[in-house]
Amino acid sequence: MNPIIRLAAEGGDVPEGFGLFIPPISEVIWSTLALVIIAVVFQRSVLPVFTRVLDERTEKIQGGLAHAAKAQAEAAAALASYQAQLSEARSEAGRIREAARTEGAAIIAELRAKASEDATRILESAQRQIAAEHQQATVALRADVAGLATELASRIVGEALADSARQSRVIDRFLDELEATAASPTTAGREG
Repeated sequence: MNPIIRLAAEGGDVPEGFGLFIPPISEVIWSTLALVIIAVVFQRSVLPVFTRVLDERTEKIQGGLAHAAKAQAEAAAALASYQAQLSEARSEAGRIREAARTEGAAIIAELRAKASEDATRILESAQRQIAAEHQQATVALRADVAGLATELASRIVGEALADSARQSRVIDRFLDELEATAASPTTAGREG
């Protein structure tokens, strides 16, 4: 029961004013004794548990921070490694592109040189063939012209040109005149 109510019930003096806030001495002693007992029990049984739990949490937090720092360092190392590999891959790709360009240019130059050689060889072969065909045509034409000239000369002269030396001289003279005639309009055309 409340001491103030008890005092009032006994008919004792009821404190007034500031005295209402000051408890009786016996209550202060008992309260202090109860507080000391609770403090001792708290210090001996509850406080060590709190301290142990707080220490465990501190260790877990510090371990987590250390683990996070380690993971962050590993991530930074992995990022640096990745960036180095990426840089190396880019430089290697550049070297490969440059090598491909150089090789492509060399292949193109080689193909151009081979094509030029082939063209020169084909041109020379064609010129040799044209010269051979020209020579062949000239020989065949000489033979035909020689036969015609011999026959024509035989008719004009009225005698047979059976002698081969005479026949050869007549043919050669005719062909020389024919070549001189053929050359003079060409030369005159070039001069004019």
